[in-house]
Amino acid sequence: MFEILRREEMANATVVLNEISAPRIANKAKPGQFVILKATETGERIPLTMADTDAKKGTITIIYAVVGKSTALFKSLQVGEKFLDVIGPLGQATHLEKLGTVVCVGGGTGIAVLHPITRGLKEAGNNVVAIIGARTKDLLILEDKMKAASHELHVCTDDGSYGHHGFVTDVLKKALDKKDVKMVVGIGPVPMMKFVSKLTKEYGVKTLVSLNAIMVDGTGMCGCCRVSVGGDTRFACVDGPEFDGHKVDFDELAQRLDAYKDLEKQSYERYTQECKCKAG
Repeated sequence: MFEILRREEMANATVVLNEISAPRIANKAKPGQFVILKATETGERIPLTMADTDAKKGTITIIYAVVGKSTALFKSLQVGEKFLDVIGPLGQATHLEKLGTVVCVGGGTGIAVLHPITRGLKEAGNNVVAIIGARTKDLLILEDKMKAASHELHVCTDDGSYGHHGFVTDVLKKALDKKDVKMVVGIGPVPMMKFVSKLTKEYGVKTLVSLNAIMVDGTGMCGCCRVSVGGDTRFACVDGPEFDGHKVDFDELAQRLDAYKDLEKQSYERYTQECKCKAG
């Protein structure tokens, strides 16, 4: 079992950070890789890309938004309590090399996934421009860490409550116009990644995105995480989670992610009702 050593609620308590004791995973994990977690014997297997690792402490850090029953169950776990299963590291690590100027674009909890990649690109000798965004200032996460991981940080909010009033693509376009950008990494909601990739394609700039496809086993056997990349079927768990953003069929990905929305909503509503009954 995997003990929670540190816990932090972020973004108006809608996002939770857990630092978990997992020495063997922490010793091997690299930026871009993920783990699959399960809270209880009957719980759902949830894939989450690691936001940080510390091989010396033997810990991994995950950051997740509470969007359904399983993540609500994760949120209920406190410091000292344990996840039943944490499996990893899984997936392909980000290829980090010195290219020149790179732009890292993150939205929502995708910023957590972007953080170790941004830091790795900086450590590889690149000039790193980071652009992060959220709907409103209260939902923004990891601003200080992203500032430390990059040379230049821009913050955007949809409602203008902080930083640039508008979308991350507004600031990205300015960077593409002014700088000799060699690569863009975009991680966040599917629409954000879609429009980041659409913009960079116009400029002919290589773009990587990390896909949060529906997943079960995480080893390529079930096929649930299949995505279309360049007209070919790929598995996000073993071939990804990172792919060429110019080749991803984002519309198909969004459709697949919506397949169980109604069932997920019903399950979450039942869970919250049960919690209220127990509390009452």
